[in-house]
Amino acid sequence: MGTSWTGSGRKGSPARRLTVKEISMGERFNTIQRLIDRHGRVHTNLRLSVTDRCNIRCWYCMPHENVVFKPREEILTFEEIARFCQVMATLGVNKLRLTGGEPLVRSKLPNLIAALASISGIDDLALTTNGILLADQAQALRRAGLTRLNISLDTLSPETFHRLARREGLDQVLRGIDVACAVGFDKIRLNALSLRGVTEPEVVRLVTFARERNLEMRFIEFMPLDAENHWKVEQVLTGQEVLTLAQEAFGPLTPIERDDPSQPATDYAFADGRGRLGLINPVTQPFCHACNRLRLTADGKVRNCLFSSDDWNVQPLLRGNADDEQIAQLVRDCIAAKRPGHGMDEPQFLRPRDAMYQIGG
Repeated sequence: MGTSWTGSGRKGSPARRLTVKEISMGERFNTIQRLIDRHGRVHTNLRLSVTDRCNIRCWYCMPHENVVFKPREEILTFEEIARFCQVMATLGVNKLRLTGGEPLVRSKLPNLIAALASISGIDDLALTTNGILLADQAQALRRAGLTRLNISLDTLSPETFHRLARREGLDQVLRGIDVACAVGFDKIRLNALSLRGVTEPEVVRLVTFARERNLEMRFIEFMPLDAENHWKVEQVLTGQEVLTLAQEAFGPLTPIERDDPSQPATDYAFADGRGRLGLINPVTQPFCHACNRLRLTADGKVRNCLFSSDDWNVQPLLRGNADDEQIAQLVRDCIAAKRPGHGMDEPQFLRPRDAMYQIGG
């Protein structure tokens, strides 16, 4: 936004910088300078990782054993996260999504959600979870102001769940989904990773499960973000293949026009109107041209792309005497350096040094 200044009302007095809290909703849109990168993309969506810890060990995300987590003192406090989000709101960010690791392992998370929900300009507050702890926390999360949920559900088979997650927990996830439906979230999506040799027999079962609850089922192509570096393009079950399997079982599906051009999923409607199928195809159909997202890792690194090799450390500013403008400038520098795409299809592509659980989903 640059800075916002006001005089003191006395001749010759120096101008004073408005703090975030002093900017009213009406003033906010008059002072805003949106986060636009050199490719013209306007950034309004912030992913917030609140922890790198998790209660399962999915092989496409984390190592099986000997996981090294960040020391707790390096993880941003709720107050630091909230302050960062206040600054981001003055720069046009209006959507927040909490991620991890597994965000529900973070103690007293509803306190953070309540703080974020109170920020002027934030009109969409969501959370991505593996669902294992959701049944016990869903009501408190909803009361705190969380409006939307993404719940990971790769399979309905306990055996396959254990093979993927390397832990038990499917029953808890299914119970969490049912409780979340009961407490009245505005929207609940179920997310499955598309893995060749794993997902094919799950597609119809998962879509049926979602349709029975009038939920959206999304399939996401497997990306090279696993901690053990096993990713190969041959392991990707493409979105088109998932669509074909769904149409063979449920009949023709009708594409739904995007409400938001930056939405990563292509959504489809069923003929009977029950549920919705979404396909996120970052490998075969990159959507980088419309990307409006930036990320904050649990230890305070700002990232402009999941696959970026660089990050911008805002933690020292949040813990020092930096003002809002210094924080805003760091984010502008980050956005200015954003590449046109993730580069997976380029010969010189290098995997990010961090895995998904360290970056934030």
